Amino acid sequence: MAGLYRIVERPIDVEEAIRAVAGPDRGAIATFIGTARDHHEGRPVRALEYHAYAEMAEQVMRDIGRETEALFGTPHVAILHRTGRLTIGEPSVVIAVAAEHRREALAACAHVIERLKEIVPIWKKEHYADGAAWIEGSGSTPAST
Repeated sequence: MAGLYRIVERPIDVEEAIRAVAGPDRGAIATFIGTARDHHEGRPVRALEYHAYAEMAEQVMRDIGRETEALFGTPHVAILHRTGRLTIGEPSVVIAVAAEHRREALAACAHVIERLKEIVPIWKKEHYADGAAWIEGSGSTPAST
């Protein structure tokens, strides 16, 4: 299985993910870049902080890569996820998937981000002017700390 699966404590290099999946037999590279936004459910966010069980997270990312290969026929997957404190606008996750055709690459890329959010042991904490809250999954309401 070809791919790149890494938890990083530094700014993410988007080009690294693209280089990891590129090849002369692939006609499409689909990418997803998740960035730290300045609000959540109407509340201003000043910064984000990500924590991960890195060894397990990278193994689960590889599992998602294998799953993606089985479902979409491409082993060319890169997942880079940032940990630590991020400023607004900084990339927190980059996914790149290469395939022979665009439909497979786009569908596989969408699948990877959904699975990552569902099963990879990564936790997000939002920082506000008046405190912070851990965010559990998409659409959840933060609890004040």
